[in-house]
Amino acid sequence: MTSKDLSILQHLSELRRRVLISVLALLVGSAAAFVFFRQIIEILVAPARDLDTGGGQLVFVEVTELLTTSIKISFVGGFVLALPVILYQVIMFIAPGLTGREKRYLLSFLPGVLLAFVAGVAFAYYVLTPPALHFLLTFGGDVATPLIRVSNLVNLMLRLLFWMGIAFETPLVMYLLAQLGIVNARMLSRFRRYWVVVAFVLGAVITPTFDPVNQALVAIPLLLLYELGVLLARLAGRGRRASQAATPS
Repeated sequence: MTSKDLSILQHLSELRRRVLISVLALLVGSAAAFVFFRQIIEILVAPARDLDTGGGQLVFVEVTELLTTSIKISFVGGFVLALPVILYQVIMFIAPGLTGREKRYLLSFLPGVLLAFVAGVAFAYYVLTPPALHFLLTFGGDVATPLIRVSNLVNLMLRLLFWMGIAFETPLVMYLLAQLGIVNARMLSRFRRYWVVVAFVLGAVITPTFDPVNQALVAIPLLLLYELGVLLARLAGRGRRASQAATPS
């Protein structure tokens, strides 16, 4: 067996170990989330219950609906709980192919990634979902009385919270790419006009309504996050130039 074959086997063994740790973290997190699935459901449906629209009554129409909903909540909750472990395993797996500076950047970004995701989830929960649910539950209220399927409301909330959490990672991703020299502030500034279109398209995709006000609640924060990313990229560019100037040739 050649050294190249040994290297491939070592990489596969390392990959298997990292995946196993990530899966175990996901299972443990899912088990913990399943214990509290009732409380999690109450948190997810609270914005709908708090609205004075008659939409507080939840129903399920299939025998297995509540069970499958609780399992879905458990896996999503387990993924969120296991996310720090999973991200750390990914970084550690690719670390041998990175320089010391790149490795430090990735490790230092881990807390920021988690905080940005939490900020996006909080924004979606406290700012985005109340007006969106109010529009959905009051539209045509004189025609029919809303009896909401628990699975439908939970799926809606999970989708909104997840994608807004991902959207809030935009400035960090832009800063990291600028730190690695893949993009710079000038390139991102030229892309700004296209990002306006992208932001409103994402607003239409993420929000469950065709109400332009609710879509703007998503698009405007995305535009602000992009501007923050451009500013961070500019700071990253200055730091790179200062570091290169200080490095002896």
